[in-house]
Amino acid sequence: MRLRHWVFHSYFLFRRPMTLGVRALVLDETAGTVFLIRHTYVPGWQLPGGGVETGETFAEALAKELREEGNIELTGPPELFALYKNAHASKRDHVALYVCRRFRQTAPRLADREIAEAGFFPIADLPEGTTKSTRRRLKEILEGETPSELW
Repeated sequence: MRLRHWVFHSYFLFRRPMTLGVRALVLDETAGTVFLIRHTYVPGWQLPGGGVETGETFAEALAKELREEGNIELTGPPELFALYKNAHASKRDHVALYVCRRFRQTAPRLADREIAEAGFFPIADLPEGTTKSTRRRLKEILEGETPSELW
């Protein structure tokens, strides 16, 4: 699993000297839930997102990742929350975190080769294995903690 992750990121390092990514905190405030995914190639539950490809805007990348990882379509503008350096991926990776409050899910996300599981979870009862970074982002956004510069 770690080898696959390393190969994936090494490929992007050779293609792009600096990597850019997007993540989304998809928040259903009425239900008190947040959308999380669990990849097949890295451990833990985390916020959906992915890389910004050459020629792609952050907004386009965000919409693409939400569609691919959650069958989620934005029905209103996302809010840019913060920018982070993601040293977990590489020394050159930076992530833009968006809060998405206006959306619809066209169908539940089924498992495939990339996404092992996905769904909405109560904020007060996150699944076991939710990553530390995901928990920190929730505290920053929902509890007003000062955002870190590091993912």
